Amino acid sequence: MDYGGFWARFFAYFLDVVVLLFIFLPMAFVFGTPMLDETTGTTRYELSEWIVFPIFTAYFTGFEGSPKQATPGKMAMGLVVTNQEGGRLSWPHVLVRFLAKFLSLAVFLIGFIMVAFTPRKQGLHDLLARTLVVRGRPGQIGFDPDEFA
Repeated sequence: MDYGGFWARFFAYFLDVVVLLFIFLPMAFVFGTPMLDETTGTTRYELSEWIVFPIFTAYFTGFEGSPKQATPGKMAMGLVVTNQEGGRLSWPHVLVRFLAKFLSLAVFLIGFIMVAFTPRKQGLHDLLARTLVVRGRPGQIGFDPDEFA
């Protein structure tokens, strides 16, 4: 099985961020995004900050849980997200994977850097959610059953 390596996944994520910027930048202009209240010195949250997380969640879980099994960035890089048998993820499974990414972030990005060093190119979030990112097309991922024994 041809696993999606660190750089392919990095560039896929970069492309996804570019796509999301087309959503978030107009929101910033409409709602404004001052992060610091100049009069009190405290952090202020505008409407756009409260909308970002649900949009981010819907984007990644929606695309990775869809029949395409990939975000637009992953599609551009020829990657799909699968369960360990090479199949499509269920909606709860894709949500667990998304939420586990926050653990990968919390440990100084080491959870993401792990992709470069693990045998099946899995990050911490992949290991916790028992998922793989592989090169291929949805529904056409082959796997070696002995590899998962």
